[in-house]
Amino acid sequence: MSVRRRKWRDPETGVTKECWMIDVVVEHKDGRRERVRKVAPVQNKRAAEQYERELRAELVNGSPKVEKEVVEEAPRFETFGAEFLSTYAKNNNKPSEVRSKEAILRVHLMPAFGKLRLDAIGPKEVETYKARKLTEGLSPKSVNNHLTVLRRVLALAVEWGKLRTVPVIRWLRVPEQPFDFLSFEEAARLTSAADSSLWHTMIVVGLRTGLRQGELLALRWEDVDLAAGRLFVRRSVVDGIVGTPKNGKGREVPLGEEVLRILKAFRHLRGPLVFCAENGRMLKKGECKHPLWRACRRADLRRIGWHVLRHTFASHLAMKGVALKAIQELLGHATIEMTMRYAHLSPDVRRGAVKLLDGPSTPDEGAVQAHGTYTAHERRSKQK
Repeated sequence: MSVRRRKWRDPETGVTKECWMIDVVVEHKDGRRERVRKVAPVQNKRAAEQYERELRAELVNGSPKVEKEVVEEAPRFETFGAEFLSTYAKNNNKPSEVRSKEAILRVHLMPAFGKLRLDAIGPKEVETYKARKLTEGLSPKSVNNHLTVLRRVLALAVEWGKLRTVPVIRWLRVPEQPFDFLSFEEAARLTSAADSSLWHTMIVVGLRTGLRQGELLALRWEDVDLAAGRLFVRRSVVDGIVGTPKNGKGREVPLGEEVLRILKAFRHLRGPLVFCAENGRMLKKGECKHPLWRACRRADLRRIGWHVLRHTFASHLAMKGVALKAIQELLGHATIEMTMRYAHLSPDVRRGAVKLLDGPSTPDEGAVQAHGTYTAHERRSKQK
């Protein structure tokens, strides 16, 4: 299509802009292929079409009167996608993220967009892709993951001068996903049902610290400060590759008395890893599944995965009235939105916060001290 309306979002102001564009490709008799892109001088469809006809005629006739803006032809998506993986992704993403992007490109995006040039991928093509993938039975969350990779590829093409603008991409609405967690009584039954000190300790630490399974498997004794009662999450293992924790940030997690007592009793000299095989080798995720299921069966519980222990840790904190911000920091969530899924488990906390408004309009000093706040007048009085 040689005349079309282009829309883009200004990255600085966030304002959506649009204009009529002329995109002309002319094959000359000598075999040369010439492409010209220009903004129509008069911004309406009819004037743009007239300008396109004049421009095409002048190009064919070789008229020197036309001031041409010749641009490099955009590469095909399959070509630039391969370059994206071999350069940008490998330089800026973890190995597990590279594998995920490679799979999305190879299985989904390349078959759909591979033969198209980058500037031919517009909102219509994206919407068609979304509709097709939903018809194939993919979840909205999976389709959004594909769109995230697609947008990153196109945005990189803009950064590298291969594409003028990134088309508008609208993400699908994803319903809030339910999550499983153990009640306090179920958690106690599970810890009592483990069939060895290794699995008993690993389950307790998972329930009392909220570490992800990869973080548990990569935990080293040097990361555990039994004297100060804390551990540091510095690394995680994914598909056998040890790297930084999710989001690339470490964190500190305080240890309760129960966890400290169990870890002190479990202290071993088999190697630097806290949870390992008899010879000190790092455990694989597949080796951890059945011991947890055996404990579930002995405790008369449903089968759960290791991530349920993380959900249980956060849920129990919320039910005990711990602030969501503190839970976010303990879990290592990048945003508070990820932690908000546990907010409904602390209704008493919200109810208690609202009840504070039922008290006197001017709290006495004892009440102010209890809440750790003072008015400006009270601060000046105390300073005197």
